[in-house]
Amino acid sequence: MRFVHYTIATAFGFGYSPTAPGTAGTILALATAYLFFDGNPATLGIATVLATFIGIYSGNYVEKDLGKEDPSIVVIDEVAGMWLGLILVPLNPWLYLLAFGLFRLFDVTKLYPIDYLQRLPGGWGIMLDDIGAGIYTFIIMQIVIYFL
Repeated sequence: MRFVHYTIATAFGFGYSPTAPGTAGTILALATAYLFFDGNPATLGIATVLATFIGIYSGNYVEKDLGKEDPSIVVIDEVAGMWLGLILVPLNPWLYLLAFGLFRLFDVTKLYPIDYLQRLPGGWGIMLDDIGAGIYTFIIMQIVIYFL
C-alpha cells in the first residue's frame, strides 16, 4: 500500500520534481484537463472530488510516513485544486494559462482564509488550502469569462 499512497500523493511522480514540485503538479493537472478531459465540466468535477478525498487519505499517509508536515512531494493537492479552478472554463489555451497563473498565485500567497485551511491536521490541511486556491481561481475565471 505504501507504493500506492506515494504514487497518488506525488501525482504519479510529478512531486519528485527537483525544482518547483507544486508547479509540476499544477502543469500535470492543466495538461490532463486540456488533453484528456477535454475541459468537460462534469469530468473535471468528478475528478476533483475523487482526487480530493483520495488525496486526503494518501497525503495523510505520506505525511505520517515521512514524519514531515505537508511534504513538498505531495502534489495531488495542486492537481485537485487546479482541476477545480478549471471547471466551466472553455477549452481555450489562453484561458487555461490564465487559470494556471491565478492558481499558482493563490496557492503561493495563501490569501485569507486559505492560510487557515492549511493549518488543518494531516491530509485535510494538505488538500484544503489548494481547494481554496482552486475556488478563488474558479471565481476569478468566471468573472473573466463573463466579461469576455
